[in-house]
Amino acid sequence: MADASVRTATPDDVAEIARVHRDTWRTAYRDLLPEEVLTGLDVAETAPAWAEAVSNGQVLVAEEGRWLVGFCVAGPAPAEEVARADGSLPADAAATALVTVLVEPRWGRRGHGGRLLAAAAGRLREAGAARGVAWVPEADRSSTAFYGKAGWSPDGTVRTLDAGGRPLREIRVSGGLTPPLEP
Repeated sequence: MADASVRTATPDDVAEIARVHRDTWRTAYRDLLPEEVLTGLDVAETAPAWAEAVSNGQVLVAEEGRWLVGFCVAGPAPAEEVARADGSLPADAAATALVTVLVEPRWGRRGHGGRLLAAAAGRLREAGAARGVAWVPEADRSSTAFYGKAGWSPDGTVRTLDAGGRPLREIRVSGGLTPPLEP
């Protein structure tokens, strides 16, 4: 494998992060989301949101050689993302982070996701977080398995989103921010 690394995203990475987001969803979720939702993903439209996350220091990028191949967004979890199904907050809500890892499928299974999650976990621990949560489409076995290898598992909370008129059921996975997440 070529040189692989993880670093903090910069404003120069925003367009490529938006492209990876679009291309990954179009490949990984083509059987889960309506075609019009996937074709409607536009780099120019999503770039401002990515620029904000990058400016807040919440995005890490994975590179292989000169290619940006994936990213991780990680920061404090909003109350609605960590709440139980009944709306109550767990005792550790203030120490819980919301994490999203995306690696372009063509670069998958090369350790990039694990490096991203480990780097994010280290930063989150330094910021006082003890646990992470991520939302994964229930039918996305690959992502569920990825988080499972890091010791994260479904915590019993589900939600259903409207994905262009088609319901998309997501499960919340949760886990610690300590080893085995080390790179």
